[in-house]
Amino acid sequence: MAAPGSELERLVEIMRLLRAEGGCPWDREQDLRSLRPYLTEEAFEVLDEMDRVSDGGPWRPLCEELGDLLFQIVFHAQLAAELGEFTMADVCAAISDKITSRHPHVFGDQQVKVNGAEQVLANWAQMKAEERKKKTGRAGSVLDGVPTAAPSLLRAERLTEKASRIGFDWPDLAGVRGKLDEELRELDEAIASGGRDAIEHELGDVLFSLANLARFVKTPAEDALRMASRRFVTRFQYIEAKLHEENVPFGGATLEHMERHWQAAKAVEKALPPPSHPPRASVATLRLAVPDVAAQKAFWDEVASWLGWTPTRTTDGTAAYTGAGLGLVFMPGVQGQAASAVALTLEAPSFGGVARLLELFRAHHPGRLVPCANTEAGFQFVDPAGLRWEYAAPPA
Repeated sequence: MAAPGSELERLVEIMRLLRAEGGCPWDREQDLRSLRPYLTEEAFEVLDEMDRVSDGGPWRPLCEELGDLLFQIVFHAQLAAELGEFTMADVCAAISDKITSRHPHVFGDQQVKVNGAEQVLANWAQMKAEERKKKTGRAGSVLDGVPTAAPSLLRAERLTEKASRIGFDWPDLAGVRGKLDEELRELDEAIASGGRDAIEHELGDVLFSLANLARFVKTPAEDALRMASRRFVTRFQYIEAKLHEENVPFGGATLEHMERHWQAAKAVEKALPPPSHPPRASVATLRLAVPDVAAQKAFWDEVASWLGWTPTRTTDGTAAYTGAGLGLVFMPGVQGQAASAVALTLEAPSFGGVARLLELFRAHHPGRLVPCANTEAGFQFVDPAGLRWEYAAPPA
């Protein structure tokens, strides 16, 4: 597995080439203003995949969307670098410095003891105020930093959370719930009066109180509403599908008819098992039984040096190697019947790496190469134990 730093450097270089003379015309035309909608879109696509994972979906699409979001960050850093303002390294350094300085209980020379997450948040607010004072000469407001362009429910929750860090908060959930009841009564009065401005005012207070209630029960209002919207779409599309099966013309169903299908859709939801994510196990060591460990060791000692692996000294009659986060052990024994049908793949760092190793095999072990299995992207070989291996570059 490649180091994160090397892959980030590769992405930064790709971005530089896209913006350079002779690069991509579209990328060269972009500026901060034109990139705004793409940054927002990528952030929301990450949220979509996070929701799918929460529902038991696969993680890989989330990885891809996080990559798209990271590309936007690298793009903005490249624009700044071209103007001599800052680089991607400055971005990484700034956030690393900020995180370490705001976690003295973890990174400090004399680690500070904290009593739970609430104290960590309170300390965080105090340190941010001190940082603002050093930068601007004033501590500013504890509410600073909540973006005005954020979704309104999210912003309301973050405002009340920040205010709570200096003690401006309800003492318990009952107080928050009582405030919501109060705001609902005032909304009823506004609706009865028919005044548009009054209704908007009181409805806003109700939504703000709901966001504060969401914070107290540790269920973000923005997430809860987004998931409710997803459920609505799923249930409504279920209704549409059923009406289509029944040949009901568009707009021809009664409310009672649609309500029956709505309740059926809810019943289908309840019948589904809750999503679960068992811990993912990583392959740490691969142990393979071979009939002749000595012959296997003689072959693999040489090949391991080509791959950058390290032979491990053993005293139990095995041949062991470590490299790329995986331990490989050949032990005395008889292979199962399926062993010869299995191809084990080793990932090459590049197409050039494939070509170099293939050249070594042709020079030293030509008889080990699998005929008609070699391509520019990779090749296969058989070791003394009859195990088939593939050495291939990752797909583009």
